[in-house]
Amino acid sequence: MKAGVLTVSDRSSRGEAEDLSGPRAAELLAGWGFNAEVRVVPDGLDEVEAGIRGFLAEGMRLVVTTGGTGMAPRDQTPEATRRVIERQAPGLAEAMRAAAFATNPHGMLSRGVAGLVREALVVNLPGSVRGVEESLAVIGPALRHACQLAGGEPSDHRVGPA
Repeated sequence: MKAGVLTVSDRSSRGEAEDLSGPRAAELLAGWGFNAEVRVVPDGLDEVEAGIRGFLAEGMRLVVTTGGTGMAPRDQTPEATRRVIERQAPGLAEAMRAAAFATNPHGMLSRGVAGLVREALVVNLPGSVRGVEESLAVIGPALRHACQLAGGEPSDHRVGPA
């Protein structure tokens, strides 16, 4: 199943910092049966929206973003995601926040969202490698099943990789 990983980072998009969270997300998603492509865009509503829509236009069944979910002025990934999604999937974001808060009180500051666009799922992850790892540890086992359901495909409700 095809997935897109969109790293949202001004510094990485300018080549001032290496993107570590996007490749880590792709690596973890591979363990759940996803073949993921990583791209980097700067923070900003239009850039993030275009990045998500670009992946969807290419037939990605899952798009995860890393970064831009916090409280800083340029953290606008949730707002850009809301421009794209048609139906919300709040349980995914709630589960990630609850797990993060259990080990880090700053976990409650994440504003990430998740939702559906036709047969695809879009999920906002934190921008740090640790945040990506912790979040995908929680929701990763359900992602393939969610994508199958969204696409109207049969699913045996099995947890984990195909």
